[in-house]
Amino acid sequence: MVLVTILAAAFMVAVWYPKSFDSPVSVTQMVRQTEPSRITLIHGQECLTLSTSVASALTETRVSEIALPGELETTGQVNFDDRLVSTIVSRVSGRLEDIRVSQWDTVHRGENILSLYSPDFMTAEAEYLQAASGTKRASARGAVDDAYGLTHEISNSSGDLKAAAIRKLELLGLRSDDIANIREATPSQWMRAPISGIVVTKLALRGAQVNPGDQLFALATLQRVWITADLYEVDCSRVRVGQRLEAVTVSYPDEVFKGVVDKISPAVDRNAHVLSLRCEVENPDEMLKPQMLARVRIVTRPGSALVVPEEAVVFDDDAYYAFVKTGSHQFERRKVQISSWNDQGYARILSGLNVGENVMRDSLKLNALWHQSRGESY
Repeated sequence: MVLVTILAAAFMVAVWYPKSFDSPVSVTQMVRQTEPSRITLIHGQECLTLSTSVASALTETRVSEIALPGELETTGQVNFDDRLVSTIVSRVSGRLEDIRVSQWDTVHRGENILSLYSPDFMTAEAEYLQAASGTKRASARGAVDDAYGLTHEISNSSGDLKAAAIRKLELLGLRSDDIANIREATPSQWMRAPISGIVVTKLALRGAQVNPGDQLFALATLQRVWITADLYEVDCSRVRVGQRLEAVTVSYPDEVFKGVVDKISPAVDRNAHVLSLRCEVENPDEMLKPQMLARVRIVTRPGSALVVPEEAVVFDDDAYYAFVKTGSHQFERRKVQISSWNDQGYARILSGLNVGENVMRDSLKLNALWHQSRGESY
C-alpha cells in the first residue's frame, strides 16, 4: 500500500512539472540563469553583459597613439592622362562605308581611319566650288566699276561666300589641303587620326548609320600616365602638391616608378571620407597600363595615428566594429572606421575610438556572443 502511494505521488509530479514549465515566466527565468551572455541597456546604449567566467577569459588592450613615419603609404591605380586622349566624333549624319583600324591597333596622326558617306559633304563641297567659281569670274571682270557700280561689290560678295564655304568645310572636319584639292562634289570623306596612339575604344561598325555627336573611336598614348591614389582626410595636412611619390605595381614588383603629387581633389568622398590625389608619371616603355593597381608611398611630414591590434576589430554587416569595455562585465559594440592593416598586425583607427579606451582582442568571439544574445545567427 505504501509503495502504491509513492508511485502515485511520483506520477503526479511528473505530469505537473512539464505543464508548469510551459509558462512564459518560467522559460525566461530559465534562459537568464543558463545563457552565458545577454544584451543590457546602460545609459541608453546597448551593451553585451557576460558572466564572470566568460569575461575573465577575455584579453583586453588599450587604444594607443603612435608616431607616424615621414612616409605615407596608400593604394593607387594607373589611369590614362586624359590630356593625351582624343576621340573621333561624327559631325554629320551619314553611313560608315569603310573602317581600316580595330581596337588596340596603333595609329599615326593623319592616318585614314574610316570613310564616312554623307550628303552633307556633297552639299558643302558644291557650295565651295560654286563660290570659288564666282570669285574667279568676278576677278576676271576687273576692279573697275561698270555703269551700275556693281563690279567691286560682286567681287567682295563672292569672296565672302567662298570664305563662308571654306569655314563650313572646316567645321565638317576637312583640312586645308583637303579643301584645296576639291575638284568635284563627292559624298564620301576619310576621317583621320587626330593623334598618334592606340585605339582604346572602337564603337564604329561598317555600314552603321551615325548622327552628329556620335563617338566612333577613342585614341590614347601611354607615354605618360596618371597614378591616382586615395588619401584619408586625417592625412590631408601631411600631403601637398609637389611632394615626391613612388609607386610599385604587382606586375613589376622590382620596378619603382617615381613622380610628384600633381593634383589633390578639392572634395572629400562623403562615404569613404577619402580624397584623391594624382601623380604624373613618365612611361616611355609603356610598362604601366590603365587600371593596374599600385602601392603608393609619399614622402611627407611625420604625424600620429590611433592604432589597435588587428584582432580587436571585426568586420560584420558591411562595417568594422570593436568591443569597448565599459564595465567589469559590460562591452559596447562600437562601429569604427579604419584606414588599413599594416605589416605589424595593427589597424589604424580613423573614427569611433579614443586614445586610452580599453578594447577587447577577442572581437570574433564577442561578436558571435553579441548575435547569439540577440537571437541572431552568425
